[in-house]
Amino acid sequence: MSGVAVDAELLALASTAGTTVVTALTTDLWERARASVAALWERAYPDRAATVEAELTDTRTLLLATGETGPDATDIEEVSAEEWRLRFRRLLTARPDLAQELRRVLVEELTPALPDQQEPQGGTTVFHASATGHARVYQSARDMNINER
Repeated sequence: MSGVAVDAELLALASTAGTTVVTALTTDLWERARASVAALWERAYPDRAATVEAELTDTRTLLLATGETGPDATDIEEVSAEEWRLRFRRLLTARPDLAQELRRVLVEELTPALPDQQEPQGGTTVFHASATGHARVYQSARDMNINER
């Protein structure tokens, strides 16, 4: 796999993680999210794990203080998600070996436990393809109709 493909996958994973964790912080799942994220930081930076836990708690407090509806809530949620996307990106850039564990946490622990209406939106899908000669590549993250004549 090329370095660019790996970077794109890590970027997509960091983006999904940031969005999912911030979404989880506003649910009953928040303690599990906090513990799982802190455990990742504990493996990478043991001296920062407690700070990350406190920052997740602060993010939850801020999200809950803004309420569930209205433009302020959406803005705060998006800004918080972006902050956590960047933190996950820095973590995965420094420790790409944690990507598999982060994927496991997202797929097995957090995303399935989120209520349907609160599953993170705007997830990122990464495609990799190469065509040679006269070949064509068609990729879709949803429905696709191809009508060629």
